[in-house]
Amino acid sequence: MIAVITGDIINSRKLPEGWINVLKSSLTNLKGRHNKWEIFRGDSFQIELDPDDALLNAIYIKACIKTFKKGDVRIGIGLGKKSGNAPKLTEANGEAFINSGRAFDNLKTAKVNMAFVTPWQDFDEEINLYLRLALIAMDNWGQIAAEMVKYAIENKNMKQDKIAEISGRSQSSVSEALKRAYYTEILAVEGKYRSKITNLIEK
Repeated sequence: MIAVITGDIINSRKLPEGWINVLKSSLTNLKGRHNKWEIFRGDSFQIELDPDDALLNAIYIKACIKTFKKGDVRIGIGLGKKSGNAPKLTEANGEAFINSGRAFDNLKTAKVNMAFVTPWQDFDEEINLYLRLALIAMDNWGQIAAEMVKYAIENKNMKQDKIAEISGRSQSSVSEALKRAYYTEILAVEGKYRSKITNLIEK
């Protein structure tokens, strides 16, 4: 069982040129093991990764891109089996790739910027409801809130005073930005996803 993330940068032509370097950096710094990624068509990307790390990495990529004014991403996450070993991710196929494509294609109709398609329909309904609620916060992150979420995910076990040192901000501004970002609540959604998907895969 693998996860596949298919995404693109929204209105990439309106962003400062540096966005591509930030995207590459975010893909290089993905959490977990077994991560493969590819950028294609200029502003689209695909990632193959472990299922339990899929949501955290999707949130991380979103935070990285939202450090740009008006920056944002669309992300479809698919889970399933992989077929064969294609030399390029974009040439690969199998259930996870099909589900990721379906999740991505459904984003506009569903009017959301992130969604799952997995082999478990009941799970999809539940996690996509959680995500829809979490996106109320995530879609509205300002640049500073997004930057602090980025630092917090990169330094998961680090206390806020250390994040303040790294970011060059005061501890109170880090704390306030993470509160504005609803970081604790979003991590709770990620934790719920992680525990449920682990149980489903083990069955």
